[in-house]
Amino acid sequence: MTPSRYRIVLRGRLGDRFESAFDGMALELGPNQSVLVGEIRDQAHLYGLLDRLRDFGIELLAVEPTAPADAGPEGGSRGATK
Repeated sequence: MTPSRYRIVLRGRLGDRFESAFDGMALELGPNQSVLVGEIRDQAHLYGLLDRLRDFGIELLAVEPTAPADAGPEGGSRGATK
């Protein structure tokens, strides 16, 4: 599996201290949710991040593959399924 970019949407607003717990993922904070965005190396890496979220008791709302950061605006549309 080649690295893929993912958005992992979480319920609630996580504190900045959580960003370092998620292996190079960027933390984007919203009013009622937080989003981890970044490259996932392989399926084991993805499952490891999901296990860590579960261990912290953080509610998972969505896991979405996204277009690479350099793909430009036409690289992918929100809501599209693959």
